[in-house]
Amino acid sequence: MATTTRPLAIVNARLVDPASGYDGPGALLTKDGLIAKVAQGEALSLPDDVQVIDASGAMLAPGLVDLRVKTGEPGSEPKETLKSASRAAAAGGVTSMVVQPDTDPAVDDPAMVDFILRRARDVELVHVYPAGAATVGLGGERMAELGLMREAGCVYVTDADRPIVDSKVFQRVLTYAKAFDLWVAHRPIDPWLSKGGAAIGGEFAGRMGLPSVSPYAERIMLERDLALAEATGSKLLVDQITCADALESLKRAKAKGVKVAATVSINHLSFNELDIGDYRTFAKVNPPLRGEDDRQALIEALASGLIDVVVSAHSPAPAEDKRLPYDEAAPGAVGLETLLPALLALHHDGRIPLIDLIAAVTVKPADLIGLKAGRLAVGAPADLLLADLNAPVVIDADKLLSKSKNSPFDGRRLQGRVLTTVVEGRIVHQAQQ
Repeated sequence: MATTTRPLAIVNARLVDPASGYDGPGALLTKDGLIAKVAQGEALSLPDDVQVIDASGAMLAPGLVDLRVKTGEPGSEPKETLKSASRAAAAGGVTSMVVQPDTDPAVDDPAMVDFILRRARDVELVHVYPAGAATVGLGGERMAELGLMREAGCVYVTDADRPIVDSKVFQRVLTYAKAFDLWVAHRPIDPWLSKGGAAIGGEFAGRMGLPSVSPYAERIMLERDLALAEATGSKLLVDQITCADALESLKRAKAKGVKVAATVSINHLSFNELDIGDYRTFAKVNPPLRGEDDRQALIEALASGLIDVVVSAHSPAPAEDKRLPYDEAAPGAVGLETLLPALLALHHDGRIPLIDLIAAVTVKPADLIGLKAGRLAVGAPADLLLADLNAPVVIDADKLLSKSKNSPFDGRRLQGRVLTTVVEGRIVHQAQQ
């Protein structure tokens, strides 16, 4: 990715850097795509040819790292392309995103990994990293070429929304992934207990007359996954944990030293099953929304560090796939542009300290997949986010830059506006005044 030759300075900022634990006044200078100077609570001497941005007290943080983004490219470009997703990411302060392999064709060999990387370089907006398929064609039967995909540049392997049902196959994937120091991300959902379900099982789904997913489907599959991760010594990334019961399983596994990390989607931190309302299909996501007790448990688990990373779970779906009877509508929600303001709601409500929230979308996901990004440190990539934490925002789905507009946040009032996004020292987004 090309970098600017002119240094960029951001002054009079509130630096929020979870990697160092600093949250306070400061300034920063970039040069040749890297962070050249960081001034915490002191003045910054600037060269003559520098471009200066006066932050006026706005938050300057590392650019967000989103570990779970779907696009439609290749195969379903009307939903989303790498270019439109990159534009949406830049507008949302996301400077690095990992795209899922469930495209057509699937990203299940090194040639497809290379295709994604080359297309992202052509777009030249934000960093795009491919996740490789764990099995050929995401079919759950034959292991994909994990080592060759790793060499080509994939950052973890996953079958995305499809659970690997065959325990022998999953064990083999974990074993081979360990040899290449790869995380295996897996959606813990029992396929028989979830087949045909459109909402989580319980009183609400029954009253709505919706086909349901058993509330135990996640915990049952997670227990299997954790047992195999423990047996193989491999690194397991629990893909979008959603319920309190599963959190108990995760806690026990971490206490035993199992190499496991977990993500949660911003949707499951922000909504519960009642947000389906009168069959509101834009609130239909995968996994389904849970009850309020589960949502509160997820927030507490994020606050305690039990949950490691927050993801947007960006999953575009055009209107024709959403404006259907609820049980027929496609699941998914776009989230790249709403991730930050939705996450900041937990800060404004006093639930989680700001620096801990920013850690869950910067240094923690960056460290997990081996990126140097996610920190405000000399020599780190100059991938930055400048945001007004208190600016009121009313989400208007029609104005989102994603090609699809399926946002459950449509009409919601939030606080937090991205002002400027910087990638390798280049300004890739500036909010309109």
